[in-house]
Amino acid sequence: MANDPDDRGAKQTKILLEESEMPTRWYNIVPDLPAPPPPPLHPGTHEPVGPEDLAPLFPMALIMQEVSTDSYIDIPEEVLDVYRLWRPSPLYRAHRLEAALGTPARIYYKYEGVSPAGSHKPNTAVPQAFYNAQEGIKRLTTETGAGQWGTALAFACALFDLECEVWQVRSSYDQKPYRKAMIETFGATIHASPSVLTEAGRKALANDPETPGSLGIAISEAVEVAAQDPEGRYALGSVLNHVLMHQTIIGEEAMAQLAKVDDTPDVIVGCTGGGSNFAGLTFPFLREKLAGRISPTIRAVEPAACPSLTKGTYAYDFGDTAGLTPLMKMHTLGHDFIPDPIHAGGLRYHGMSPLLSHIYELGLIEAESIHQTECFEAGVQFARTEGIVPAPEPTHALAATVREALKAKESGSETVILTALCGHGLLDMAAYDRYLAGDMVDDDYPEERVRDALTRLPQDLG
Repeated sequence: MANDPDDRGAKQTKILLEESEMPTRWYNIVPDLPAPPPPPLHPGTHEPVGPEDLAPLFPMALIMQEVSTDSYIDIPEEVLDVYRLWRPSPLYRAHRLEAALGTPARIYYKYEGVSPAGSHKPNTAVPQAFYNAQEGIKRLTTETGAGQWGTALAFACALFDLECEVWQVRSSYDQKPYRKAMIETFGATIHASPSVLTEAGRKALANDPETPGSLGIAISEAVEVAAQDPEGRYALGSVLNHVLMHQTIIGEEAMAQLAKVDDTPDVIVGCTGGGSNFAGLTFPFLREKLAGRISPTIRAVEPAACPSLTKGTYAYDFGDTAGLTPLMKMHTLGHDFIPDPIHAGGLRYHGMSPLLSHIYELGLIEAESIHQTECFEAGVQFARTEGIVPAPEPTHALAATVREALKAKESGSETVILTALCGHGLLDMAAYDRYLAGDMVDDDYPEERVRDALTRLPQDLG
């Protein structure tokens, strides 16, 4: 913490970087960890997968990033050129939220809603589209929950002249009709998942014609279609190492911005579904913590309805429902678990990123789960003080931020809190409408359904 409030630019609200100060490298945390993460396994042989096993789904440049042991990867100039449309993104000091809470804590939030898609997702969508186009791929398929990732990939594919086909989880497809319109405006095709277009979708519908869908099912559909198209590949918006690495530009910028006001975070919180937003914010700070230069508490916040880190099992599991992906060791609720249709659709994934799961097992980060009514309460308070309507996903981090700020109020501590506002909620107003009308109920952890899903995990893999 800084010693003199006057030296921290106490009245400054926006902390900005020039385009010339934008980071030009992504950070790969793997070489700095005290132990390497467990490898992904082939679903048939249960042996570690090699580049050739992933080639039907990803371009070789991304496969090499996925397994890289280099600490930094240069960002291609073509990607930096697109990034400049919205990067560097602003870091805000939440003066008005602090005042409303009556806390001595200093709250900072890194705002990623300034991107064309309205979230952090283009940070990886743009490089993924670029590398695929470089290798001559013509079409990308993907899944999306709330629609942020589908929107981002549709935008990126338009820039690099790629076709884009999106399967959106049915519950979010129905809740957020303007996401469909935005994805189609960028030129992509979108289907509600499960659909009748794939074997995985038809099987899910046969099992439950009224299913709300899940990210696991939508992934199965997108992977199935990509694997059958020699000119097509699959793109994933979270979970995998290269995706998390692309997001580290968030944390690198935040670190440079905090240095401008001579401040250092004591607590860093971020929402977690698959883990890319949280990793993007925290990994550069975790690098500094591992090196002994800072010592913040780093906390992942997840929905009570889908608490993979706090209540999941750490085991090898499939990334999708149909079992088409490699087996990954992660905190999981079971690959065929279908969470309740909460409004934070981007956090309804059955598993946590294998890399984040490994880091959690090493004791380097904490985790907690919060019910959606408390999250929306924090989101409304944030909107009424800071003027930005948050997406449902980052309201989880905001709820944890409010908790931490009130603890600082009780203790009188000038705790420095950093969080990521990973997207705006302007296409999520139906959820706010339900909350404001008093119709939103607390989400539950469906223990029996999770227990059933976990019995279907692959056996004898640890």
